[in-house]
Amino acid sequence: MTINEKLDLLEEVLDIKQGTLSEDIELDTLGEWDSMAAISIIAMFDEKYGQTLTTKDVKSFRTVKDITDLME
Repeated sequence: MTINEKLDLLEEVLDIKQGTLSEDIELDTLGEWDSMAAISIIAMFDEKYGQTLTTKDVKSFRTVKDITDLME
Protein backbone atom coordinates (compact mmCIF):
# COMPACT_ATOMS: atom_id res chain seq x y z
CA MET A 1 0.00 0.00 0.00
CA THR A 2 1.43 3.37 -1.00
CA ILE A 3 1.51 6.36 1.30
CA ASN A 4 -1.18 8.05 -0.81
CA GLU A 5 -3.44 5.00 -0.45
CA LYS A 6 -2.87 5.05 3.32
CA LEU A 7 -3.69 8.76 3.51
CA ASP A 8 -6.81 8.24 1.37
CA LEU A 9 -7.97 5.50 3.73
CA LEU A 10 -7.37 7.68 6.78
CA GLU A 11 -9.25 10.56 5.19
CA GLU A 12 -12.16 8.22 4.55
CA VAL A 13 -12.13 6.78 8.07
CA LEU A 14 -11.83 10.21 9.69
CA ASP A 15 -14.32 11.81 7.28
CA ILE A 16 -11.78 14.40 6.11
CA LYS A 17 -11.79 15.98 2.64
CA GLN A 18 -9.76 13.86 0.22
CA GLY A 19 -6.24 15.17 -0.46
CA THR A 20 -5.88 17.20 2.73
CA LEU A 21 -3.86 14.89 4.99
CA SER A 22 -0.09 14.61 5.02
CA GLU A 23 2.15 12.60 7.30
CA ASP A 24 3.56 15.62 9.12
CA ILE A 25 0.19 16.86 10.38
CA GLU A 26 -0.14 16.73 14.16
CA LEU A 27 -3.33 14.96 15.18
CA ASP A 28 -4.21 17.45 17.90
CA THR A 29 -4.54 20.15 15.21
CA LEU A 30 -7.28 18.18 13.43
CA GLY A 31 -10.78 19.08 14.52
CA GLU A 32 -11.82 15.59 13.44
CA TRP A 33 -9.41 13.89 15.88
CA ASP A 34 -11.60 12.94 18.83
CA SER A 35 -12.71 9.84 20.71
CA MET A 36 -14.93 8.71 17.83
CA ALA A 37 -11.98 9.05 15.44
CA ALA A 38 -9.88 6.92 17.78
CA ILE A 39 -12.56 4.21 17.80
CA SER A 40 -12.75 4.38 14.01
CA ILE A 41 -8.95 3.95 13.75
CA ILE A 42 -9.05 0.95 16.10
CA ALA A 43 -11.85 -0.61 14.03
CA MET A 44 -10.01 0.07 10.76
CA PHE A 45 -6.83 -1.62 12.01
CA ASP A 46 -8.82 -4.63 13.14
CA GLU A 47 -10.79 -4.94 9.89
CA LYS A 48 -8.15 -4.01 7.30
CA TYR A 49 -4.95 -5.25 8.94
CA GLY A 50 -6.00 -7.82 11.54
CA GLN A 51 -4.18 -5.76 14.16
CA THR A 52 -5.58 -5.07 17.59
CA LEU A 53 -4.80 -1.58 18.84
CA THR A 54 -5.34 -0.55 22.42
CA THR A 55 -6.36 2.87 23.63
CA LYS A 56 -2.78 3.21 24.87
CA ASP A 57 -1.55 2.69 21.29
CA VAL A 58 -3.93 5.33 19.98
CA LYS A 59 -3.00 7.81 22.72
CA SER A 60 0.65 7.48 21.67
CA PHE A 61 -0.14 8.76 18.16
CA ARG A 62 1.10 12.32 17.71
CA THR A 63 1.19 12.71 13.92
CA VAL A 64 -0.49 11.13 10.91
CA LYS A 65 2.84 9.39 10.24
CA ASP A 66 2.54 7.55 13.56
CA ILE A 67 -0.61 5.95 12.19
CA THR A 68 0.61 5.29 8.64
CA ASP A 69 3.78 3.63 9.98
CA LEU A 70 1.60 0.89 11.50
CA MET A 71 -0.47 0.39 8.36
CA GLU A 72 1.37 -2.66 7.01
